[in-house]
Amino acid sequence: MVPGAFRGSTALSLRRELAKICDDLFWQKGCDVIVFLSDADEANWREIQRGEVGKLPDDMQPFAVYGMADRNIECWLCADPQYIAKIKERAAEDFAVDDPKGAFESAMDVSRDDKRESEIAQLVSEAPAPVLKRWLANSRSFEDFYDQLRAVSKQRECVIENLRESGP
Repeated sequence: MVPGAFRGSTALSLRRELAKICDDLFWQKGCDVIVFLSDADEANWREIQRGEVGKLPDDMQPFAVYGMADRNIECWLCADPQYIAKIKERAAEDFAVDDPKGAFESAMDVSRDDKRESEIAQLVSEAPAPVLKRWLANSRSFEDFYDQLRAVSKQRECVIENLRESGP
């Protein structure tokens, strides 16, 4: 895994930066797949996703996965509010809201200076299959992200568990 890179702030600079990022990750660092994560705020996530994918260099699109959260990434992370509530010893109702960003950041002690990225990455990497299945069931945009990952994994001969066919 190679850490992410800067994203441009305007459409023109974003397109230019994405080309550089893709070149660096794919050709220079030998990445097999490039994963982008973003959020749509309150806009139509599919439309935003199509626009973002369109900014990628044409030759990189088959190797890119563009995860677009419908509101924000915290919506994905709280798509199973019981999981976060249990880990953070909070009420599940705190996270079972349209926009759980504030509750999630509070529970994780996220601050302007400390985004708690390693703790959040650990929370995701340790999520058991039943939790991932609930994320799939409760978030159309997460389901789309997962489907993209599965499709690219098959093309690149990687193994990602098919959560739809595995046991409970």
